[in-house]
Amino acid sequence: MFKNYFKIALRNFWRHKFFTFVNVIGLSIGISSALVIYLIVHFDFTFNQNFDDSSRIYRVVSNYTFSGEEAHNRGVSGAVPEAVRNNVSGVELTAPFFELSQPNVLVPGKGGVPVKFKLQDNVILSDGRYFSMFKYNWLAGSAKTALNAPNQTVLTADQATKYFPKLSYREMIGRVITYDTISAAITGIVEPLKGNNDFAFHDFLSYSTAKNNKALSDELRLDDWGGTTSSSILFVKLAPNASVSNFEKQLNLILKKNNPPKPENKGNSRNFTLQPLSDLHFNNIYYTFSSGRVADKPTLYGLLAIAAFLLLLGCINFVNLTTAQATQRAKEIGVRKTMGSSRAQLVIQFLSETFFITIIAVVISVVLAPVILKLFKDFIPEGIKLDLLHQPNLFIFLFLLTILVSLLSGFYPAALLSGYKPVLVLKNQASSNSSKTRNAWLRKSLTVTQFVIAQFFIMATVLVSKQINYALKKDMGFKKDAILIINSPWKNRTHSKNQVFKNKLQALPQVSLISLGKDAPSSSGTNSTESSYNDGKKEIKVELYERMGDPNYINVYGIKLLAGRNIQYSDSTSGLLINNTYAKILGFKSPNDAVGKYIDKFNGDKKMQIVGVVNDFHLESIRSAIKPTCIHINNGYYNNGTFHIALKPQTAGGNDWKKAIASMEKAWKEIYPEDDFEYHFFDENIAKFYDAEQHTSTLLTWATGLSIFISCLGLLGLAIYNTNQRTKEIGVRKVLGATVTQIVTMLSTELVLLIALAFVLVTPLAWYAMNKWMESFADRTTISWWIFVISGGGMLLTALITSSFQTIRAALANPTKSLRSE
Repeated sequence: MFKNYFKIALRNFWRHKFFTFVNVIGLSIGISSALVIYLIVHFDFTFNQNFDDSSRIYRVVSNYTFSGEEAHNRGVSGAVPEAVRNNVSGVELTAPFFELSQPNVLVPGKGGVPVKFKLQDNVILSDGRYFSMFKYNWLAGSAKTALNAPNQTVLTADQATKYFPKLSYREMIGRVITYDTISAAITGIVEPLKGNNDFAFHDFLSYSTAKNNKALSDELRLDDWGGTTSSSILFVKLAPNASVSNFEKQLNLILKKNNPPKPENKGNSRNFTLQPLSDLHFNNIYYTFSSGRVADKPTLYGLLAIAAFLLLLGCINFVNLTTAQATQRAKEIGVRKTMGSSRAQLVIQFLSETFFITIIAVVISVVLAPVILKLFKDFIPEGIKLDLLHQPNLFIFLFLLTILVSLLSGFYPAALLSGYKPVLVLKNQASSNSSKTRNAWLRKSLTVTQFVIAQFFIMATVLVSKQINYALKKDMGFKKDAILIINSPWKNRTHSKNQVFKNKLQALPQVSLISLGKDAPSSSGTNSTESSYNDGKKEIKVELYERMGDPNYINVYGIKLLAGRNIQYSDSTSGLLINNTYAKILGFKSPNDAVGKYIDKFNGDKKMQIVGVVNDFHLESIRSAIKPTCIHINNGYYNNGTFHIALKPQTAGGNDWKKAIASMEKAWKEIYPEDDFEYHFFDENIAKFYDAEQHTSTLLTWATGLSIFISCLGLLGLAIYNTNQRTKEIGVRKVLGATVTQIVTMLSTELVLLIALAFVLVTPLAWYAMNKWMESFADRTTISWWIFVISGGGMLLTALITSSFQTIRAALANPTKSLRSE
């Protein structure tokens, strides 16, 4: 029986090659989108799930309220790990570790000359407790003894091969490598963790090494309860019956006992909470680790919605095209029923045909998926791939998807076609009054749904593009163009080297101005401190954000001075600039009123005078509101190593900047011969703030194009159906004198009404969705009326062009053929 179904299906496909081709294309687009998005979503949602008892593993994180504002840190104070281990009940295991700041690794080389691996990330201090909580497969050494003593290290297999490409794992044991100035013997080799996870660490230096190294000990501050660093991480595994709230209560009582609140910190608070391991990969408040990636759940759910919509469009398209050719198969159905076929057999026949087409579409989708992944590789997470041999879950997904698509696409046409009555179809009356039946209304409803989805994508794409354009062209309070940023290597940084490099830069003819400081006005780096100002009536405490630079800082970036004077080198310990927002918070009606006043407590108990007020500028992207900010000179080692270089305009057709950069690299190599020369333009940094929006725009553009294409295919099906249904009507009208224009207008009226209805339905929905998305921006563009007009008008024009091929053809047809009696 199934063999017979297969033969009939092949004959029908060959007889209706155009419809088969269009159906396969429509379903392939939907299934390809669903497959690629499944790979992305499945990749992120399976992170950190391969650990034993993962539901009982938590990270201890720190939370603050500071001058009324919340702050969060993934790290803990240095004293917390041992306090939890010794004094908190309900804990089965603790695993503290400390992330080192990109050490240079020296490995023994030929002739006693060490091989240097610069700035290695994912290097941590840890011990056996880490390996007890997160199980690794040991290739050499033992988890029980590998990190028991100071100056021992464990490597992952890939990192070990990178350091010693010609040695076996056994031969590597005992070899000594150096992390900056710390020498450690290799005591173990482990396989990297399997499955998707955020634990990408590959060098594990023994935690006890800090006991013999003052610099490390000072970083860890193992007895300190006051400070917190994001490098000091603590994971705990709770006992099976232990509660999270009880753990948090115990730890916060210990914190209060060891670090009691001080009178000057009134209004500020601090506490520890537990973050589930399952939340690690998705939390953009605490993030993962220094070099980790955080996935955005709303984005993933948005991708799922796009996949569902495109898949739905493909299924609707299939339904419309299949019902459009229903009359061509009416007699076949009549003959089959007359010969004894039951309705159930006919339903199975038509569902089998749909299943075969879906199988073809799935095969095409599997071939297309790697191409699509490569097309979007710039913003698809690394590690996502299509590998049927090693991803058995894909077979389950594709099987379920095939069944779902087959039912969604084939059930309604199968029910409709199998319901024809033999007497009517053999008299050529299969379509009598069908345009007024509920089947026609269902078909029209599906078409309206297509137009709603397509127009929603158009509106969303236009708005996202408008917001990105607004953000990139927005005056953020500073100059963005022709500014080069170079960071001196902090490990080899000295004031003398900085000054020598600065002098060499200033001598270049293409350089206009140089400032030496820290972060640019708008950057991903943040520094803030508590400030306190007493106006004689009350004390105003504010979290004050800092930008550090010399007197040239505001000149390089064109930050406007509203009142007072610019900072001078003599102000390094006594004066600062504030922005207008902070001046208003302090209660000054005019910027001039703030000049000369004193911040009583700045960064502790330091007293600083306001020497000037500058215009407001954004510290981050325009998603964030402008914050109270100061600009001051900081001669500290860490805060005084970034060169902000304003370049002169290039001559027409010249390569002045290229020459300048080449000269800068030459000067760099003379001063920092062992460090790589890196630079970036400031406006590129600003553009990076909106990478997520750019990626969203790209995805929406593709989704819009695909949805319009699939909708047009469905529209073609509707046009074919309508002209087939009204063939004799068209013939009669032509005989009675109707022109081609009148007939085309008549046939297009229903289409225009359907698009108008879709426009009315989608507009409030799209406006609401756009408004919710725009709420994430503190400064945003308007949702203009023309966005909706362009969408509706564009969809109408596209639909009319698509349908015109069929309607004009029908209007030009010879009426004698359509009126000839069979």
